[in-house]
Amino acid sequence: MQADFWLQCWREGHIGFHLKEPLPLLIKHWPDLDLPADSRVFVPLCGKSPDMAWLVAHGYRVLGVELSPIAVEQFFDEHGLAPERHATPFGTRYTTDRIDIIQGDVFGLDAATLASCTGVYDRAAVVALPADLRQRYAHEVYGKLPAGCRGLMVTLEYPQREMDGPPFSVEEGDVEALLGHAWDTSVLDRRDILASEPKFRARGLSAFHTAVYRLSRRAVSP
Repeated sequence: MQADFWLQCWREGHIGFHLKEPLPLLIKHWPDLDLPADSRVFVPLCGKSPDMAWLVAHGYRVLGVELSPIAVEQFFDEHGLAPERHATPFGTRYTTDRIDIIQGDVFGLDAATLASCTGVYDRAAVVALPADLRQRYAHEVYGKLPAGCRGLMVTLEYPQREMDGPPFSVEEGDVEALLGHAWDTSVLDRRDILASEPKFRARGLSAFHTAVYRLSRRAVSP
């Protein structure tokens, strides 16, 4: 989607994708990663997700990236945090003791910025992107994460012909096609959520599932 679309969503408060509480699937499956305490976790297209605060509360450091300044400012305001702000080549960086959020374009990040991220958490990023941008995202963003990085990716699955995204349907085969050349991927959880999502039933969906993938970045071949 174009940047203006997401900026407008935040300006107008059309943020149905935002959850007010940490995602139960994160709470259930994050321990499966066995990431050491104090690991830095990359959260792309982070919005003002409370999942970031949950990660910090459980001993991790967070590097988020978000296009909307409204989302970034609301995150810190809602958590009673007063970040330092400074300009970077990638956008304004908001910094506290354990959370950094770059307000800018996720595609603009370089490998040096992501080199310290040994964890990744993707709840609403990959499903926010149409197929052509997902390919670029996998190459230009996931491709810059270091060997040994581990994380979770949460996707949605539905008959794409029945609804225009976002969110877009990302099937297991799509995840493998995007990341399989460099990442080990495995399904930790898949569940039918159509009955609990009346707004998506109203949009005509006949099936609606969420899936959680464990990701592990393989060593780069010499």
